[in-house]
Amino acid sequence: MTIEADIKNFYENLVVEELYQKNQQQLFETSELEDIACVALNHLPPRYYRHSVDMAFYLSRQELGEMRKKVEEAVEIGIKVVSEKKR
Repeated sequence: MTIEADIKNFYENLVVEELYQKNQQQLFETSELEDIACVALNHLPPRYYRHSVDMAFYLSRQELGEMRKKVEEAVEIGIKVVSEKKR
């Protein structure tokens, strides 16, 4: 195993969940969804963890709610940027 394989950014999963929740896979191709995710992640602070249990233990409901709101806003920015490039 390598160090980078064990370190993850919590926001990555939240961004992907948000894209699927919004059913964006029906509107965009896979490469465009990846671009949207990258734009969104560039608008979010990193939140790294080693074990998902760590995040579950340390995050309060309020903090998770705030993170989800930030993700929603960042994904909207990503969608806008990619949509404008599509035209």
